[in-house]
Amino acid sequence: MLPFLGKKSQVMLGIDISSTAIKLLELSRSGGRYRVESYGVEPLPANAVQEKNIVDIEGVGDAIARLVQRTRPSVKLAAVAVAGSAVITKVIEMDGNLDEDSMEEQLKAEADQYIPFPLDEVRMDFQVMGPSEENPERVEVLIAASRTENVEARSDALEVGSLEAEVVDVEAYAMERAFRLVQPQLPNAEELETIAMFDIGATMTTLNVFHQGRTVYTREQLFGGKQLTEEIQRRYGISMEEAGLAKKTGELPDDYETEVLQPFKEAVVQQVSRSLQFFYGSTQFNEVDYILLAGGTASIAGLPELIQEKVGAACSVANPFTDMALANKVSATAITNDAPALMIACGLALRSFD
Repeated sequence: MLPFLGKKSQVMLGIDISSTAIKLLELSRSGGRYRVESYGVEPLPANAVQEKNIVDIEGVGDAIARLVQRTRPSVKLAAVAVAGSAVITKVIEMDGNLDEDSMEEQLKAEADQYIPFPLDEVRMDFQVMGPSEENPERVEVLIAASRTENVEARSDALEVGSLEAEVVDVEAYAMERAFRLVQPQLPNAEELETIAMFDIGATMTTLNVFHQGRTVYTREQLFGGKQLTEEIQRRYGISMEEAGLAKKTGELPDDYETEVLQPFKEAVVQQVSRSLQFFYGSTQFNEVDYILLAGGTASIAGLPELIQEKVGAACSVANPFTDMALANKVSATAITNDAPALMIACGLALRSFD
């Protein structure tokens, strides 16, 4: 089997390839404390990545190269992720006495039961999750498979950027890993059983629901911050680049807050509310104890308060770096601003310490 979930060997960079930017994060650990050694965000050429699929490998690779040159990380190995929608996962039970090689042989022999594609078209891997609750002599094993082109596009782009893919993970698992850093910071953390995290990117919003720390639900939908950028562009007759910059700097006409930003914030609240209703309708859950916001759009001022008011659950913005030390070259202000957009990169960088 080719490495897909991958086995870690040493410190790796977390490289998150989103639809509009590359995010790089390098962590180290001393004792029980993590430290950010380097990080950066580099915009991608328009349409280089569409709905989580890499269309322009060279363009993505060149952006990675620029980012590596600017941030000067100390390692070349990296962990990247594919979107949940591009992955088939299944948890099965196996004999707990089997060693890893025997498990691999058995899974290869039985793979066509779980994977609806020919085996030569997919990358497949597995991870032992722990003993079965029903039968302690058996173990739960997570199988994950993705089409070879999804995995290779990412490793090829890294290669163009002078990095090497050591691990290809799944975005939902990277998010869960980063979530474990954020959860203890929440008010009354030990009482929060079910937490919904909305990762609102440029074009896609992903809802991950965690119950007792484990992912129980994931759903992607087309909605994101690009809609705000497009509205700024349309309303004020400026280019997409100018609109994106103005959105960040806030240098916009006086009517921006009331005429453009407020309606967009209300659209976000509506998406959150709808997604939760969909979650309740398709699972045994009927409430969440807390809502976390991640992704670039999470940084919009006043959004958590608006969601809390409309949805009724407490809400805040995720920051996995709150308790981390920072290397001298890392700006505390910059990383705090970028923190919600760095959740997946953080979860990938944490693979170094599994």
